[in-house]
Amino acid sequence: MRGETELAWFKSSYSGGEGDSCVEVANTQQAVYVRDSKDTARPAFTVGREGWASFLGFASGQ
Repeated sequence: MRGETELAWFKSSYSGGEGDSCVEVANTQQAVYVRDSKDTARPAFTVGREGWASFLGFASGQ
C-alpha cells in the first residue's frame, strides 16, 4: 500500500463548513482512500475503484 502521506487528499464538497463532519478522499489508479479529516492519524478506509463507482452511483440515486 502506498504511504498515506504521499496521497493527494481532497475534502468533500459536502463536508460541513464548521469542520465537524469532514471526509477526505484520495484517488489512485488502483484504489480510493477515504479518511476522517479530523483524525488523520487513523488508517484510511480503502476501496477498489469498481466498489467506489458503485457507491457513488448508489449515493447519487442512479
